Amino acid sequence: MKPFTPARRTLLSALSVTPLLLIAGTRRGYAASNAVRHAAASTADMAHTAADSAQAGPSYRIEIHNFAFSPNPLTVPKGARIVWTNRDDEPHTIVSAAGAFQASRALDTDDSFATVLEQPGTYAYFCGIHPMMVGKIVVR
Repeated sequence: MKPFTPARRTLLSALSVTPLLLIAGTRRGYAASNAVRHAAASTADMAHTAADSAQAGPSYRIEIHNFAFSPNPLTVPKGARIVWTNRDDEPHTIVSAAGAFQASRALDTDDSFATVLEQPGTYAYFCGIHPMMVGKIVVR
C-alpha cells in the first residue's frame, strides 16, 4: 500500500466531503443557486431597461404585492416608462390585454419588468399566471 502524501490526503478529503455537500444541497442550496441565476437575469434586465430609459420619459412604478397591482389605475403622460416590481413570494407575469407591449418573463421576488407607452389611451394588463390580477394604465 502506498503511503499517504499530502496531495493524496487532500484528494481523499475532498472525495469524502463531496457526498455530504450534495446531501446538504437541499432547498437552501437550491435557493442560493436560484438567487445567483435570478441576479444574473435581473442584471441583464436592468441593462436592457437602462438602455430603454435613456430614450423614455419619466418612470412610474407599479408594485405587485398580495396578488394585486398598486397603484391601480395609474395615469401617466405619453412616453412614460412603466416599471413593475414583484414583491410577492410567487412569480407573476405582465401581459397586455390588447397586445400593446411584449409580455414579461416570469418575475420572481424583487424582479422587475419595464415598458414604454408612447401612445395616449387606456392599457389593460393582467398576470398571465394569475389572470384574476388585473390592472390599468391611462396614458394622456
